[in-house]
Amino acid sequence: MSAWVLPDHIADVLPSEARHIEELRRGLLDTARGYGYELVMPPLLEHLESLLTGTGEALDLQTFKLVDQLSGRTLGLRADSTPQVARIDAHLLNRHGVARLSYCGPVVHTRIDRPLASREPLQFGAEIYGHGGLEADLEVIELAQACLRDAGVNQLQLDMADVRVIDAVLSPVPLSVPMVLQIHAALAAKDVAELEVLARDLPPAVRHDLCALPRLFGDVGVLDEARQTLQPSAELHAALNNLQWLAEHARGLDVSIDLADLRGYAYYTGMRFALFSACQQGRTGQSIELARGGRYDEVGAVFGRKRPAVGFSLDLKELVSTVSPRALEAAIRAPWGMDTSLREAVAALRLQGHTVVCVLPGHEHEVDEFHCDRELVQDPACANAWTVRNIQMETRK
Repeated sequence: MSAWVLPDHIADVLPSEARHIEELRRGLLDTARGYGYELVMPPLLEHLESLLTGTGEALDLQTFKLVDQLSGRTLGLRADSTPQVARIDAHLLNRHGVARLSYCGPVVHTRIDRPLASREPLQFGAEIYGHGGLEADLEVIELAQACLRDAGVNQLQLDMADVRVIDAVLSPVPLSVPMVLQIHAALAAKDVAELEVLARDLPPAVRHDLCALPRLFGDVGVLDEARQTLQPSAELHAALNNLQWLAEHARGLDVSIDLADLRGYAYYTGMRFALFSACQQGRTGQSIELARGGRYDEVGAVFGRKRPAVGFSLDLKELVSTVSPRALEAAIRAPWGMDTSLREAVAALRLQGHTVVCVLPGHEHEVDEFHCDRELVQDPACANAWTVRNIQMETRK
């Protein structure tokens, strides 16, 4: 095998895409800061038990493991940043009030979760710790929406669910863990026939509700249908009311509800959401998930501080493939030379914030990632003076 061949689903990011990703990253971090979120930078690797303790255990199969040559302990490359941010909130910040934290960095996965995905996403996320109310849930949804708008994504759809719905349906009967997992898998696949088989020995009311869940998806009217269809309980009432409130206050979004959606069931403790957009680069009509999040109040318990928590994350590499390419950055083309006045003129322009590309001898037409709409030329009236002129204007003459 050639030395330059990369592992499957690992790829280099070339200049045009890298520039776009970096511009998106800066925009997303600025948007989060505008909402009061503080940036944290957790390490790429740490002790495995810290990464996989508690809620993080679901990431075990996605986590690369290696041995620390200094201590002999097993380390893990992070597959998700949220457990690390929860550790920072619990042990390093240790604040009593609300903590708003954002992050952006690579994560590494042992396998892909969908076709054409990368095993090295560039994960951006934002999380609120310390407030269990719907206000925090709504703020996270609004921030995710604002980030995607800033990136140039339009026609967003908000899809919501709540894991407490299935908990309320199954709460009247004790079930083994394998049985619960089978039910979850059937619900995720909306396999009513399999659900009927799994529920044949359950009480009639539980069986009825379980088999009804796959049909409870659509617009916000699904919530009223659920109230009429499912057996009432305090837990179900709270979940449906919360979804109703969030749907009513999620401005500028098309809202859909899917009460059988159990993605991340082991992770979330309440509302979960995803933001979708139709692809803007030729795959019109396909619904692409760009951000996901929800409430995960158990995430900090293993670190000694069980605090309310809600947040979202997205993959910048996925995002950049969805939005329209950006125009090349305008630049000034300058000749290469050792003349003192030329070098001083180039330095002054760069200090002013301009991009100046010095053309090396013999490479006058090899500027790829910049649009050189101006050039630095010697002033014909003064040998030691240099001036910037518009290339397009000169061409029109």
